[in-house]
Amino acid sequence: MTTTRRLTEAEWRTVQEETAPAPPPRSSEGARERVNRRWQEVLQETRVAQTGVQILFGFLLSLAFTPRFRELGSFDRGLYVVTVVLAASSTAALIAPVTLHRCLSGQRLKDEVVTAAGRLMVCGIVLLALTVACTLMLILNVVLGGVLPAGIVVGGVMLWFALCWYGAAYRVRRRAQQRIRER
Repeated sequence: MTTTRRLTEAEWRTVQEETAPAPPPRSSEGARERVNRRWQEVLQETRVAQTGVQILFGFLLSLAFTPRFRELGSFDRGLYVVTVVLAASSTAALIAPVTLHRCLSGQRLKDEVVTAAGRLMVCGIVLLALTVACTLMLILNVVLGGVLPAGIVVGGVMLWFALCWYGAAYRVRRRAQQRIRER
């Protein structure tokens, strides 16, 4: 009968490094290829975010035409207006990269367009998060019957958004930097 022992973490890392395939050679991606790749990434990210905000915006627009909407109090109506304005603003910011590209196409400004589009995406995503928060507040205020319980739930959901959207990215970046320092 043979016994096996557990590898230490350092031994396990050594085994992984020895058995891992060799990293591909550094690409000779030129400036033009890099900006084209970055632009394609921005477009793909925009498609994903636009779909979500458009569905939410459509829902919000239809809400005003339901019979129960007339029963809402002034707080809920004001919150609805703020929510619709945030959704429209988010839609504008998330569609803006396409318009920016169309207006500046052919003027050899792609690097600047990609940078501006990235900033517009961040703005649109923040506005989208605020739209989701206000939509939840509007719905939960009616369902739970009060601003305080709705606010607590919305706060928890927004904390989850922050962890998913920003906390995960921060953690991945921190671990990568730590790995680089250990080399």
